[in-house]
Amino acid sequence: MTDYRELIRSLVAGRVEFIIVGGAAAIAHGGSRLTEDLDLVYRRDQGNVEKIIKSLAPFAPYLRGAPEGLPFKWEAQTIWNGLNFTLTTSLGPLDLFAEITLGGTYDDLLPYTVTLDVFDGRCLCLGLERLIQVKRAAGRPKDLEAIAELQALLEERGR
Repeated sequence: MTDYRELIRSLVAGRVEFIIVGGAAAIAHGGSRLTEDLDLVYRRDQGNVEKIIKSLAPFAPYLRGAPEGLPFKWEAQTIWNGLNFTLTTSLGPLDLFAEITLGGTYDDLLPYTVTLDVFDGRCLCLGLERLIQVKRAAGRPKDLEAIAELQALLEERGR
């Protein structure tokens, strides 16, 4: 299980620009479905990439599912050579996305975010309406199953 508290605290303390998406965003909005990883969309610029590297380095990020011993260096050039990373860390699974289906990049998603207090830190989280749209676009069975609960939360807030 992922230690969301420590991962988020480290990123907030490191002043990383990120948006919580996926199952963790659903939980932040009051959802009850468990998720095993933390999904984040990160701002892809030089300064932010450096902050990500520094903030996560203590947790030994490594490519999830990759064979042990694969030459993988947790450094800025690694991030620049790719976009999206599914990682294991000493605190649990973490998915770093430069962009997501329907949502786009950090800057594309920014207008659809809300600021929430999450584990003693204020951070951006994808808003419920956009989260529902993104999950619908992803089309995975687990995402489609979550939509009903998210829709109920949205309707509850509208009352």
